[in-house]
Amino acid sequence: MVYKPLLLTPRCPPYAFPQALIKYYCYEKYFNHAVNAAAAAQKKYSNDAVYTFFHAYGNLTQDNIFTPSIYFSMDSCGNGLPTSASSLMCLFVFPDREVIQELDAKVKEDRKSAPPKSLYYAGTFLWLLGRNDKAREYTERMIKLSNGSKEGLILKAWIDVTSGKDVYARKAGKYFDEGLKERADVFAMMGKAQYCEYHQIYSGALEIINQVIVSFPVFLPALTKKMKLLLSLQDWDQTIDVAHRLLQKDKNNLEALRMLALHSLCRDGNIIEVELTHFHTFILSFHICGRNEKVIEQTFRMVERAFSLAQGDSDLATELGYQMVLQGRIKEAMKWYKTPFTNRDHSSVSALTGMIHCQLIEGNLEDAEQQLEFLTEFQQSIGKSELLYLRAVLAMKRHRSQEEVTNLLNDAVDAHFSSLHGLPLGVEYLEKLNPDFLLEIVKEYLALCPAKPPAPGQPAAPQLQHCATVLDKVVKIVPGLLQAVFLLAKVKYQSGDIDAAQSTLQHCLDQCPSHADAHLLMAQIHLLQGNVRLCSQSLELCLSHNFEIRDHPLYHLIKAQTKKKTGELTEAIQTLQIAMNLPGVRRAGSSSKSKNKKSELSSADCVSVFLELAEALWLNEEQHEAAKVMQDAINEFSGTPEELRVTIANADLALLRGDTELALSMLRNITPEQPYYIQAKEKMADIYLNHRKEKRLYASCYREMIEKLPSSHTYVLLGDAYMKIQEPQKAIEAYEQALKKNPKDGALASKIGKALVKTHHYIKAINYYEEALKTEQQNFLRYDLAELLMKMKQYERYVTLFYIQGYERAVKFYKEALVYCETDRKVMLELACLYLTLGETDACQEQCNVILKNDQFNEDATLMLADIMLRKENKEKAVFHFQQLLERTPDNYHILSRLIELMRRAGKLEDASRFLDMAEKHSSRSRFDPGFNYCRGLHLWYTGQPNDALRHFNKARKDNDWGQNAVYNMIEIYLNPDNDTVGGELFETLDGEIGNSTEKQESEQLAVRTAEKLLKELKPQTQSGHVQLRILENYCLMATKQKANIEKALSVFTDIANNEKDHVPALLAMATAYMMLKQTPRARNQLKRVAKMSWSIADADEFEKSWLLLADIYIHSGKYEMALELLNKCISHNKSCSKAYEYRGYIMEKEQSFRDAALNYEMAWKHGNQTNPTIGYKLAFNYLKAKRYVDAIDVCHKVLAAHPNYPRIRKDILDKARASLRS
Repeated sequence: MVYKPLLLTPRCPPYAFPQALIKYYCYEKYFNHAVNAAAAAQKKYSNDAVYTFFHAYGNLTQDNIFTPSIYFSMDSCGNGLPTSASSLMCLFVFPDREVIQELDAKVKEDRKSAPPKSLYYAGTFLWLLGRNDKAREYTERMIKLSNGSKEGLILKAWIDVTSGKDVYARKAGKYFDEGLKERADVFAMMGKAQYCEYHQIYSGALEIINQVIVSFPVFLPALTKKMKLLLSLQDWDQTIDVAHRLLQKDKNNLEALRMLALHSLCRDGNIIEVELTHFHTFILSFHICGRNEKVIEQTFRMVERAFSLAQGDSDLATELGYQMVLQGRIKEAMKWYKTPFTNRDHSSVSALTGMIHCQLIEGNLEDAEQQLEFLTEFQQSIGKSELLYLRAVLAMKRHRSQEEVTNLLNDAVDAHFSSLHGLPLGVEYLEKLNPDFLLEIVKEYLALCPAKPPAPGQPAAPQLQHCATVLDKVVKIVPGLLQAVFLLAKVKYQSGDIDAAQSTLQHCLDQCPSHADAHLLMAQIHLLQGNVRLCSQSLELCLSHNFEIRDHPLYHLIKAQTKKKTGELTEAIQTLQIAMNLPGVRRAGSSSKSKNKKSELSSADCVSVFLELAEALWLNEEQHEAAKVMQDAINEFSGTPEELRVTIANADLALLRGDTELALSMLRNITPEQPYYIQAKEKMADIYLNHRKEKRLYASCYREMIEKLPSSHTYVLLGDAYMKIQEPQKAIEAYEQALKKNPKDGALASKIGKALVKTHHYIKAINYYEEALKTEQQNFLRYDLAELLMKMKQYERYVTLFYIQGYERAVKFYKEALVYCETDRKVMLELACLYLTLGETDACQEQCNVILKNDQFNEDATLMLADIMLRKENKEKAVFHFQQLLERTPDNYHILSRLIELMRRAGKLEDASRFLDMAEKHSSRSRFDPGFNYCRGLHLWYTGQPNDALRHFNKARKDNDWGQNAVYNMIEIYLNPDNDTVGGELFETLDGEIGNSTEKQESEQLAVRTAEKLLKELKPQTQSGHVQLRILENYCLMATKQKANIEKALSVFTDIANNEKDHVPALLAMATAYMMLKQTPRARNQLKRVAKMSWSIADADEFEKSWLLLADIYIHSGKYEMALELLNKCISHNKSCSKAYEYRGYIMEKEQSFRDAALNYEMAWKHGNQTNPTIGYKLAFNYLKAKRYVDAIDVCHKVLAAHPNYPRIRKDILDKARASLRS
């Protein structure tokens, strides 16, 4: 579906505006607003029956009580002919049994004889009630009787677009367009925006709403709609700007206040400060507050109050039950969940779901399972994701297989996200997203994963990838939800991505320094890295921000592990004994709760406390005490998944006592269906190899793993086992099986390569490494390959590889240096530079942010950040960083030149003048500086002033730094001073006499000769520079317009294109030559090649020229849609592309859409600095056609002021516009 913008002149009749406002308020269910607007209209229009009806309808809907006063007001407005039918229907909708038959007959009789106006308001009323089919009947009858009334068409369009049925909604756009043909109707324009929104054309809807705002500035619903559309486009900054504009006009605007609240909640995470002014915002804040206790208290009071006003409301009772669950008051929650059933509302599935949740929490599994079985039969009628989640929780509590639980959780996630499909970002989306529910799913996933990261080279638990996918989506939409950010860090930690985990945790702690769990996880990371000092620091920081952390067993566990690491066994034992006495540790899987803070302690952490204490006691030669603790652990965790960890640890103690047979017998009892089976088998294998020296039994343990649990991971373990007992050939076979199951695993290629080296298959090993590196797998493979290449004496290949390898080693050394000198800015900058060289932009960005946090004016870091934003095509942020630098050093011309280029692409060239003026004022000698003159010339060139640009480039031409670029630019200006599409056919003859004058032809030839002289000044230093020079030389040949020269140039371009793969400048040059030789199909083929390539900043101008030339060809052959697609690409990469706007204007003009044409020519005129008379002529002409006579005259004066003899403009446009104004 192609969206065409509306360009209308507002000519609304006086009555249309208040009616549109009232109808829109009624549609949005703002009934109080509707009543107030109707009351105001009644005063203004002397109690018009229409407004009396709407006033009564608003009161009725708002109060939901059919009072005598409402009856009489409606009955009185029924005497007015336009609304008699709708008044009768209103009485029929809220009937009295004694008069229902009489009313029914009266309505049917009235419908037969009702005039169009009466039918119209009847249709309006039915539509507002949501009875679209009945409303459509009345409206279609009204349209038929009135011979296609515009009002009727607009109402029919509204009925169709809000019907929820595609078959009707698709036709609504046509009816809106029909209704808007003669005048700008605000209700129709709002409807057309609704139509675009329904079809997810949010930018089109926004454009229409902007027209409404300009044409009807007091129509506040348009601003509200704009705010919501901007949010749909995920432009939070503009959304908040519009919200503030709304509040300036209406300080109590609920939608604006709600939007500000949402922004604070979602983006900033300002949970406590946010002003919750709307009931739905209360409930939504509850789901995105990360279970903040203060918010839960506040929302509970609000829902409790709502329930007291609406006794028996099932939804509110269910909401109260859910909030009780979060407060840990399960018995009270159960009472609230039973309320709907007490009130005989047996259809409340959400209440039944809540009851099952409570039963699962309390361990009442039998009842929960029965209820779930019942619900499963009716799962189509409820949120399927919630049902699947509850089934997963039940399966977990029943100790079912990890695979079953994981599959149920996966299905729950898929079902949940599928319900969001097609929804724009907004309140409804956030309500359905329900981040709190997703975080609960993530916690269930994490309960299936090992608490520690995998060993190097070993895969992470597959559930962690599912966690990351869910959390990435949540954090993207609600970055202020710190609980989600923390869980993402935890997932990265458990996945083995320690750097990413640290970075995410640091962000979490920057936002909330008192986040206890984040500090504890940071301490665990430092401990894993062997940095005991930083681990202790994190624990101390945690304690300083939150003294209650002393009641958290995990704090004591980590503290004891640090003590054990430093050999302080007595202190470690004392610390662990404190942990053992804290609430939650001696109840498997429970949560530790302090007075004011809820801190979760997983069953895995509980087990760790027991096992760490037993090990510390053993190491401290307190074997008897260690055995007692181990027995306590066996008793405590019997029948839970963690029992097996205790068994494995008990086997370790048996080994310490030298009882290998007892250890083996314990481990043999762990079966493949149970968790920790692989760890048990690995422990058995270790006993066979290191304690019994039985290699055969050692390998058999791993072969048994393959038989029971065949996977990439188990095949890798088998391969490692064979390598350990010097059987590399068998290891290769095992690794290759693993590689088949996981072909993208670079670690496997490394293992295979090493095994091949052991068996002296060197060439095959090199191939494995190189193939793995081609797929961009782990960089450590380069070290293996480099070592092998040196061994094979393949020095040339080694040097190529070592170039990169050296950088990576340097990164490692710099990281190590920063451990000892964390604030050394030089080291940090050099590390950031290395990251940028290696293309690791995210790591570089992170390093630069760290530098700027401590030194906000660091030029090198700011410049690197700007470079990164450029690579990511984020022009706005890149401009911001360049501006920061220039505010401090206005005469930094290298940065200024890049800023001008960026501002051109961002469509903000007018802002560049400020920085040029700053540079000029900074020093009295600026005007003589080659760098300044180059920048000034660049700005003048881009703003359509080629002669002035040449003058400034000429001043920089002899400079060592700026000279070569200045000369290149001068040559381009001489060859194409008017920025025409070289080779294009479309505008060849549109300039009239001036385009073919002898004077102009002589001027062009003189320019070519000047360009040829300048070519001799170019001294390229690189291979690409020499190629660029050859292309420019042959452009000069083509500029002579002699066939022989063009063919000669084409031969050179073809040669370059054959030698340089996908060389965009050469392909563009070939296409230009073909066009000049009138061989359009060949030109088109080359340009299509370019159109399929990925855009790059290095060839940005050539891409733009290629797209413009191809668009020229398409327009010439009438393929406007294809041309528009290319022109839009030009504008997306260069918002100052005057030529692209000119072509778009030409297409609209051809389609006789003069208002649209004028809009595009305006942009071309603006970005050409109002200097091109041809564009001025076209703009004035389309203003004339669009009846914008004053604007047409204004443009004519500007063109004639600069070009007094410009042909035809005075006669064709200026005189006609003046005459039209007089008439």
